[in-house]
Amino acid sequence: MELWIPITVLAALFQCVRTAMQQKLRALLNINGANFVRYFYGAPLSLAALAFLVWGAGYQVPELTPRFLLFVTLGGVAQIVATGLLIAAFNLRNFAVGTVYSKTEIIQLAIFQLVILGEHLSWAAWIGVWICLAGVAVLSLRGSISGVRDVLADLTHRAALIGIASGTVFAVAAVSIRVAALALPGDADLWLIKGITTLAVMNTIQTVLMGSWLLWRDREQIGKVVKYWRSSVVVGVLSVMGSAGWALAMTLHNAAIVRSLGQIELIFTFIASRWLLHERPKLGEYLGSALVAAGVILVLTGK
Repeated sequence: MELWIPITVLAALFQCVRTAMQQKLRALLNINGANFVRYFYGAPLSLAALAFLVWGAGYQVPELTPRFLLFVTLGGVAQIVATGLLIAAFNLRNFAVGTVYSKTEIIQLAIFQLVILGEHLSWAAWIGVWICLAGVAVLSLRGSISGVRDVLADLTHRAALIGIASGTVFAVAAVSIRVAALALPGDADLWLIKGITTLAVMNTIQTVLMGSWLLWRDREQIGKVVKYWRSSVVVGVLSVMGSAGWALAMTLHNAAIVRSLGQIELIFTFIASRWLLHERPKLGEYLGSALVAAGVILVLTGK
């Protein structure tokens, strides 16, 4: 098994748990505060991981080239903006509409990679990506097939358009992270230090930019992020572990393939609701899980 596969699976698992934990923070922090937690507590951890690799494992930090700094900044800013757009889509309509259209990220990412990096997908992988997207739609709508028709009918609704915009900016973030990692000099076997360097620099930039914005527009939230550190730091740890997984996997492999495999996050959510929360799933939810699994298999075998 190629190394990027288990790394991606772990990243999806961490993201699933982090999202659940972050929802609990909404009782303590507003949207901006809950978003800032990811970077404020994540940056020190990613910098600590980089320090360990340098002083503990003997790696050298790669030269931070202008191309790297440009794209890592673009990726970091795009990630913040995309998250804001996604939350706006949720507020305008509902969670399902925002999620379904934001997940068009994987389609848009494949196109961006082809144009920017010349990395293309096989026909089997393209089919797998579309099947994954169909499975995501069904799962996001809690297995309601009629709901899928309603979401498609809402294509011109503002929430759908903002959801698609969110997917576009998430795709920009993903391809920028891959370009940044590839811009670091050194052989391919230095993927670990390249991935962690990319993450540490990006998290630091995100903390400075979003922290500055909060100081200007919503200073109270910074105090609350510090005050509720016991709850916040858990989200920060999970976030940096998930982000590290995405950064490392996209350093090793095609970002569109990585993000397609990452859709198994929704299967993890489905399993958790079934076995941990003892919720009774609908037939459509089993269908959605099967579609995501089938799509992932096609992506992996057809890459």
